[in-house]
Formats: sequence, C-alpha cells, structure tokens
Amino acid sequence: MSRRPFFNLSREDLIDWLRQRGAPGYRADQVRRWVFGKRAAGFAAMTDLPASLRDELSQEFDLLTSQVVLRRQAADQTRKLVLEFPDASRIECVLMFERQRRTVCLSTQVGCGMGCVFCASGLEGVRRNLTTGEIIEQMVHLDRMLEPGDRISHVVVMGMGEPLANLDALLPALEVAGHKDGLAVGDRRITISTVGLPERIRQLADAGRQYHLAVSLHAADDALRDSLVTANRNVGIRAILEAADYFFRRTGRQVTFEYVLLGEVNDQAEHARGLARLLAGRHAHVNLIPYNPVSGLPYATPAPEAVRRFRDVLKQAGVAPTIRKRKGSRIDAACGQLRRSPRADAVHALEQRQ
Repeated sequence: MSRRPFFNLSREDLIDWLRQRGAPGYRADQVRRWVFGKRAAGFAAMTDLPASLRDELSQEFDLLTSQVVLRRQAADQTRKLVLEFPDASRIECVLMFERQRRTVCLSTQVGCGMGCVFCASGLEGVRRNLTTGEIIEQMVHLDRMLEPGDRISHVVVMGMGEPLANLDALLPALEVAGHKDGLAVGDRRITISTVGLPERIRQLADAGRQYHLAVSLHAADDALRDSLVTANRNVGIRAILEAADYFFRRTGRQVTFEYVLLGEVNDQAEHARGLARLLAGRHAHVNLIPYNPVSGLPYATPAPEAVRRFRDVLKQAGVAPTIRKRKGSRIDAACGQLRRSPRADAVHALEQRQ
C-alpha cells in the first residue's frame, strides 16, 4: 500500500490517527516539534517516540513527497527551489534575506490561470491546485536551507498561481505556519496576494485571521486592466475595490495595492494620477514593482526616472507608495518570473544539496 503525504494531515487528524493506535494525543505535538523545530529528516530520528510508533509512522506516511530538482542562489542571497511532485508537476518557491527578515515566497498552483500577460507563471496556463501538504512542503524545504537557530520570519503567498483560487487548501497550510509547534510565524507577518477575486476576498476577511492582503491591480481603469489581466474582464475594478473595502472593515488591516510598472505601458504620470483618484479616501498603500523581464515577453522595465515620477505623483496626491526592491531577478526568482516548467538550460546551474 502506498504511503500517504504526512503534511495533508491536520494536527487533529494526527491525534486521531495516534489514538486509533493506542498512542496518547500529545505525541502529535512531539512529532510536529521534531518536524518543524528540529528539522528531522524522517520519523526514525524522533528518538523520544517509541520505536514501534516510529515504525508505524514510517510505514504509513511520506514526510516529504516532493524532490528538489533545482537549487539556485543569487548574489543577494535570494534562493530559489524548483520542486517536483510524484505526478511530475513542478513549482517554484523562494527564500529571501533582508536584515533580520527571512521571508519565504510560496506557490499555490501549478501554473496560473489569471492571464497576467507579463507574468511567466501563467505562460502555460494552470494545471492544478496544490494540496495543503504541498504548500507546507515548500516552507519545510526552505526552512531547512537556513542555518541552525535561524528561522522563517515572514511568509508571502506571491509565487505561482492565484492564492484565493485555492484558498481552501491555503488556509490550513497557513495555520501550520502560524502554530507554535509549526513555524510560529504570526498572522501579521503573512501576506496573501491576489489578482482580485471578490467573493474569495470576502471569504478571507470572514476567516477571522489577521493576514495582510495585497491586491495586484496594475491599472486604474478597466480598459487598460482588461488588456493586462485577462481575468479582469469577468470581474472589473469596482467589484475588487468593494471587496477590498469589506476586507478592511472586517479586519482593520490596511490593504496593499500592487502595481507592476511596465515601460511605456502603464508607467506614465497620467496613469499615476488615475490610480491616485481611484484610491482617494481609502486607507491603502501602493507597492510599485518595476517590471522584471521575462524571456519571450515584449515588455520592458521602466526607466528609473519614470518610476520616481510615478511614486512622486502618488505622494503628492496623498497616497502612500513604496518601490519594491528587486531580489533574485538574475536567477528568475523575482516577482513575475516563476515558471511552471523551468527552462532546461537552468537545470545544471547549481549543484543540489541533499
């Protein structure tokens, strides 16, 4: 009989499994502390568990179902992993360093179906959703790249896929990220990015968590956004903003609006003025993201002066902007560069560490 993915079990599921075998429920927390706190390579290493229980766990579950098939590191220490699952699906995830921060960027789908024309993740469409366990495995792999005593401090769900299209699998994974016997990352250090699915934004708002919401806007009017984000044609900016307002009222958490600046496409002063008018009166923040080039796509990174001009127009209109730092762009690990099928010429780029 094939083994089951361990990380698809919730804490309660594991307690039930243990009790069915006559083991006390507290063993579940022992197992989780071994996995997350001590980074155990397998159940056999969990020496404060009875040997018979370790054997049963090993026979019943695979601790990790994914394999690291590519590992790359940039000069700024940003690290990217390509993971392959048993069905041959591949996804990418990223570890970023910034002073005391250790931020992981997670994927939620194999590919993406939202149709952002400038993003590598959607070039081949979406193949499937990731399971809760597959989302957790990304965090586990990335956490094990850190030095002993160093821990993940922040989680951003900004990798491949539309997170809110897979919210039912994502929320349990984030609970593990936040649990004291998991990775102990607080809600306020977890950011979920979305292209804008109004019903799902409301569902997230009603979940009773303090996660941060980032809405990928990229335009201030539907005509331009329709040409950049295919999914907008069925939604529209008004509905997205109404859902974002609902999120703010329910959670008290300021919403960030992400805006990828494409040279000579949406980076002009008139676009900035339109965005300022759109967000006027809202308790919102704008994160400006100069475009990271993707091979085969016709878009260009805006000139530095265009980025500064866009930022200044927003500031003068009373909208708070920041410009996102570029991290990992030389290893295709920056915003918009993650791919469902990594290019073959990159596979030999770095040696794997097992």
